[in-house]
Amino acid sequence: MLIHDLVYRGKDDAVAVIDKERTFTYKDLQNSVKEYRNYLYNIGVRRGDRVGIFSRNNSDILLAYMAIVSLGALAVPINFQLSNREIAYIVKDAGIIHVLTYKELDIAEALDELHFTENVQQHNLRYCYQEQSCPDAPKLPDDFKDTEPCVIIYTSGTTGNPKGAVLCHRNIIANDEQYHEVAHGTSDLVELCVLPMYHCFGWTLSVMYPLYVGGKMVILDKFTPKETIETIREYGITDTHVVPSICALLNKLAKPEDMKTLRMVVSGGTTLPLKIAEDFKNNFGITLCEGYGLSETSPVVTMNSPATAKIGSIGPVVQGIEYKIMSGENQEVAKGEAGELVVKGDNVMLGYWNLPEGTAAALQDGWFHTGDVVREDEEGFLYVVDRIKDIIISMGENVYPREIEELIYHYPGITECAVVGVPDKLRGNAGACFYAVGEGETVNIRELKKYLQKNLALYKIPREFHEVEALPRTSTGKIAKNRIIPGYQASKKK
Repeated sequence: MLIHDLVYRGKDDAVAVIDKERTFTYKDLQNSVKEYRNYLYNIGVRRGDRVGIFSRNNSDILLAYMAIVSLGALAVPINFQLSNREIAYIVKDAGIIHVLTYKELDIAEALDELHFTENVQQHNLRYCYQEQSCPDAPKLPDDFKDTEPCVIIYTSGTTGNPKGAVLCHRNIIANDEQYHEVAHGTSDLVELCVLPMYHCFGWTLSVMYPLYVGGKMVILDKFTPKETIETIREYGITDTHVVPSICALLNKLAKPEDMKTLRMVVSGGTTLPLKIAEDFKNNFGITLCEGYGLSETSPVVTMNSPATAKIGSIGPVVQGIEYKIMSGENQEVAKGEAGELVVKGDNVMLGYWNLPEGTAAALQDGWFHTGDVVREDEEGFLYVVDRIKDIIISMGENVYPREIEELIYHYPGITECAVVGVPDKLRGNAGACFYAVGEGETVNIRELKKYLQKNLALYKIPREFHEVEALPRTSTGKIAKNRIIPGYQASKKK
């Protein structure tokens, strides 16, 4: 199956997509994608070309994406929150000539600075394909396989310039098949798409999966607690995929009757604090199904199911994916020990765009090295210990910030926290804890230290504690640890 075949999975007269302004049946989708496809071919888009999509969440993104990949071209979703310089970098790196956008982009100067001399053409994402009637574009050749690339997902670039993970049709379809073994969705599924559609998590699970089962999706252009809660009630939402920060706000603002139609709520994008998961269960009687994945794996690798979920675990590896947990010496560790998760399967990317060395480092003998440290229990459930790059080596001991953060989240008054490494003359590195408190709350640092000393080895106790108004986050809700210290230092200079 190819990606664009998904628009034929539902009944023609069944509603497929609802956004703020329009509703599409599956037949409407098919017709609109065909018109969009004809337009793109008419302006010169061909097999292998890269076409940018720049927009907030709406149904136009889906139409454009399906039209692009149906021509054998590659869609390149671009984060609408990026600066002109960051957008220009992606345009140059992917060699994009056509950008489908919801507003005009002022990137000419940034492209000049990057010495990109191609004439980048911008097209109105919503109306371009409706402005003229174009002859039918030719069908893809019979030898076009599902291993052909269809999308480049650019990573957030927290450790340098972003990298483009190249995914093929088979990667995404396989991942929806793998996820389906856990989710068991049917044509009655009503998905709330509130995560950014440019992100792999939101795309594969909130957009592609509803189509895969012939169900319905309701698209919100952004997350606001009130609108999200109202939408769940109004449309009888059954499934949604969120990040922990959304769960925390729903815990605070939603009532049990608001959430009664939900059958499956999946948390991903970043690790789910135990406190948030426990509160969600207590408040709504719903078990948050934490999963784990990366853009490079389309994204799902592990997933809890509602029936067997273990709070605190990211679940077992989904069917169809092989995995190993490896030591720093590239040997498999004993069960229960921590090591890097490496995986192999049809969902694993083809490689990084124009980065042969980066691809070779990430994909070794077909195994993708995730960079995440996990451990496995006796029943095959995995637990994220930490990112390899986040580990703090103090006095020769590995200190895993997430272990400390989980304890701090349970401390009264603290709403979010992060522990990062800072240089230390005696220990080499030490931890620095940054935390935010709830409205009207106060935290006594001396008492917080005593609490940690009762529950942790002394070498794990952070050296510094700093209260902040809020922690910086990426567009998908992850705490951006690389921005914490620079942001804190800048605030102190004001």
